Amino acid sequence: MGGDKAEVSSLIPIGIEPHDWEPTAQNVVAVQDADMFIFNGAGFEGRWISQIEPNFKVDTSKGIQLLEGGRGGEHEGEGEGGEQQQLVQQGTAVSDPHIWLDPVLAKHQVGVIRDAFVEVDPENASYYRDNAVRYISELESLDASIKSELSSNCTLKDFISFHDAFSYFANRYNLTQHSIHGVSPEGEILPQRITEIRDLATQLGIDTIYSEDLVDPRLATVIANEIPNGRVLILSPIEGIDREELDQGVGYIQKMRENLENLKIGLKCQL
Repeated sequence: MGGDKAEVSSLIPIGIEPHDWEPTAQNVVAVQDADMFIFNGAGFEGRWISQIEPNFKVDTSKGIQLLEGGRGGEHEGEGEGGEQQQLVQQGTAVSDPHIWLDPVLAKHQVGVIRDAFVEVDPENASYYRDNAVRYISELESLDASIKSELSSNCTLKDFISFHDAFSYFANRYNLTQHSIHGVSPEGEILPQRITEIRDLATQLGIDTIYSEDLVDPRLATVIANEIPNGRVLILSPIEGIDREELDQGVGYIQKMRENLENLKIGLKCQL
């Protein structure tokens, strides 16, 4: 969005899983010194976000109706209109923060960021607006591709993610998410939960267990080994990238298209 009109850096280090990350004193100083601080919101950052006061704070979840977060890895998306995914207003319940994985909601976030740049640097308003138009066009193309490729050519509608990150995505594209972990990929998984996921996969005819790019794949592999023709693929929650991806300029659109290709395998779509 900022292009060559802004110097942008990420607060969370490259390759770090962000759910339980907290800033150091040096991080806090860097945020305080910045002209603008952009964050996801919806509870993703945890308590520390309320303890810093930058010059200009931008919550990209502002104005989005949030889904209630799953608990203990047992939350399952019911697809569009599902009863288990109740819409909640910000602050009234534990919210699911993974709004960026729905390209339509990501468009909203782009709009919030665009407006913030315009407010902070009005002299370059047309530059930021033009950049936003181009990126929103890419998001609309991504949304159209997902709708087209997952609409009618797939045998399954259910998938098993590593953690409960894809509820907004599942709602948007009429899929049903089941997850090993809850809204965070951290914490211990009991043997009983592994058995439940194995039995669920077998019952639904699922042969793909999705792991993530910033977590150890061994747990997903253990479950995959327990189901017929089981395999592990990556379904990235896009909560960070590694150094190699950074050097290659890999971004959100590419990661989402990689997710789409792996979902098409797991959902047994016509490729």
